[in-house]
Amino acid sequence: MTMKLLRTVFAAALLLVSAGLTVAGGSPAQALDNGVGRTPPMGWNSWNTFGCNINETLIRQMADAIVSTGMRDAGYQYVVVDDCWFNPNRDSAGNLQGDPTRFPSGMKALGDYLHGKGLKFGLYEAPLDKTCGQYFNSYPGATGSLGHESQDARQFAAWGVDYLKYDWCSPSGSINDQVATFAKMRDALAATGRPILYSINSNSVHAKTGPQRDWGDVANIWRTTEDIQLAWDTGQTNGYPMGIKNIVDVNVPLAGYARPGAFPDPDMMEVGRGTLSDTEMRSHFALWAIMASPLIAGNDIRNMNAATQTILKNSRLIAINQDTLGIQARSIVADSNQRVLAKRLSNDDVAVALFNQSGSTRTISTTAAAIGKSGSSFTLVDAWTGATTTTSGTISASVPSHGTVVYRVSGGTTGNPPTPTSNRLVSASSGRCLDVPNSNTSNGTQPVIWDCGTAGNQQWTSSGSALQSLGKCLDAPVGAIAGAKVQLWDCNGGTNQQWTFDADGTIRGNQSGLCLDVDHNLTANGTAVLLWTCTAATNQRWSRS
Repeated sequence: MTMKLLRTVFAAALLLVSAGLTVAGGSPAQALDNGVGRTPPMGWNSWNTFGCNINETLIRQMADAIVSTGMRDAGYQYVVVDDCWFNPNRDSAGNLQGDPTRFPSGMKALGDYLHGKGLKFGLYEAPLDKTCGQYFNSYPGATGSLGHESQDARQFAAWGVDYLKYDWCSPSGSINDQVATFAKMRDALAATGRPILYSINSNSVHAKTGPQRDWGDVANIWRTTEDIQLAWDTGQTNGYPMGIKNIVDVNVPLAGYARPGAFPDPDMMEVGRGTLSDTEMRSHFALWAIMASPLIAGNDIRNMNAATQTILKNSRLIAINQDTLGIQARSIVADSNQRVLAKRLSNDDVAVALFNQSGSTRTISTTAAAIGKSGSSFTLVDAWTGATTTTSGTISASVPSHGTVVYRVSGGTTGNPPTPTSNRLVSASSGRCLDVPNSNTSNGTQPVIWDCGTAGNQQWTSSGSALQSLGKCLDAPVGAIAGAKVQLWDCNGGTNQQWTFDADGTIRGNQSGLCLDVDHNLTANGTAVLLWTCTAATNQRWSRS
């Protein structure tokens, strides 16, 4: 398909849904309300281990193993057949077909088999003309749903599909184009009358839109990062390939989006696939659990060792993940060495994770007050060991490198953990707002002042000492001197990304000691904001609105 034709199709799609969509602010007027995904979905997906090498025998064997190992009874219910299940050609009526060699019994028969095991049936599709495998020429054909949304949704319902994974996999299209196109399948699924959990990925081969928008009006779960890889830290914050720690850095700031029926998705799990240490796999699972993330296993269930089963079937962590409040843990402390995350639970307990990001064992501590608890006596249950201890308020553990200790804290009275707040930052000298130019999230982008509006590129979230916009952190270059530019950068927890709001209205960098300054006290739109010796002049004073 030519780019000109693709743009025409997108324009037509946008017109078709414009009566029910208001995308200028990135928020459709017609919300997703399909009654599913009230807690994060749990299941298994074929891609991480098998890629395109799938067939019905493999999927049935995996379903059998999910039952026999106790995974189903632990909560894992969705079996998601990822890319490459298609016949590369639709039939004469334009209907999707299963590959006759790989799935000779047909997709409905596979769905029936899964349902007979007490499991649910998931399939993969793509919203443009090609699936990801077809886009990268690793699988033939062009069987995406573009122009076939209603027809394909009816086909999925007829096959008994319970979960649709819908993967953009193209560099084409703005966020508004994506909203309109993803919403077409949302509405087509709703029109079938079958409750189908809707999972989208807007990020594949595309600008990373997952952290820039609350997609809960479009989908039940939405990917926040590039694809996960079997690695701890690839040095990428949101670019291919992504390691476990890199994904956590992106996903933690999105806590405000999670709610029953709508959850940010940091991608499928790599637990049990090798390379990662046991400590790292435990952290991976614990962090996904406390972040209210979908728990979608990606290992070969048929060959799990005891350590993998212990992690994936941890009932205490699964209960935290599946709590009916649907809250994602919020950041209490974050720096380059550690994270403390807290998640309120439906019985007024609070789950707290002490995550050691550093290269050596360290003691990580917080308090009951910091996680929203008040009182004088609290019970801590270790989510890994089940051991119970009491405390008057201190919550602390010696945590190995890359490890995560999780406690369920009960007792006292419970309020919400401190909630990161989002505000505009208004310059006292001009009345204009701190602005990310053109919503450009490239590392090194220099904020400016601009007429105040309501768009996300003028919303700054205070999370601990960090200031975040569009999923990136306000950053002072290491070793910055007066006159250095302030910039947007991947969040890393460093002191050069930590800021203090002083009583005089200045915003001071914790590492540099310099203040946010509107260059030369200019007031025009587009004036750069930089770092300068703190003077409390009007061009260094900011208010939150």
